[in-house]
Amino acid sequence: MSADPADLMRRMDGALEALRKEFSGLRTGRASTALLENINVDAYGTSMPMNQVGSISVPEPRMLTVQVWDNSLIKEAEKAIRDSDLGLNPQTEGNLIRVPLPDLSEERRVELTKVAAKFGEQARVAVRNVRRDGMDTLKKNEKDGEISQDEQRARGDDIQKLTDDHIEMIDKLLAEKEQEILQV
Repeated sequence: MSADPADLMRRMDGALEALRKEFSGLRTGRASTALLENINVDAYGTSMPMNQVGSISVPEPRMLTVQVWDNSLIKEAEKAIRDSDLGLNPQTEGNLIRVPLPDLSEERRVELTKVAAKFGEQARVAVRNVRRDGMDTLKKNEKDGEISQDEQRARGDDIQKLTDDHIEMIDKLLAEKEQEILQV
């Protein structure tokens, strides 16, 4: 573990980036290939992202298609889409899976905001874990005599500020995504 501010910032930025990726998979009103990219398919004894078992495209504004490359994975891909918490009902034609996007009901919009909130909380936890690792390293360095108690406190304050800034960014991203989902 490291108490290096650049390393801690990189790891916290990684949590933010993961959150942005999760949010891109939450649908609003328009079709986006990102919607299906986060869905994992059980393939060849492992779990693979949808974009590694087929080509995802947007032929119409409210329709997604997945061209599955291996015919033996069609059923698994269809099942993964159906079992995702996105409320989608895929239809298979040969090795093409059509995924029509229904209008979002008010109930579904509220459900999606809860999913967004869950993603936000996971990102907050990830950032706090990075903070904890940094603080633990500082305490160890102080105990081993590598840094003074004053330096440990000053660096600890810097890590806390970095954490607060990242939590604030997560909250801002979450508020924007919730507004986007609830917008009719």
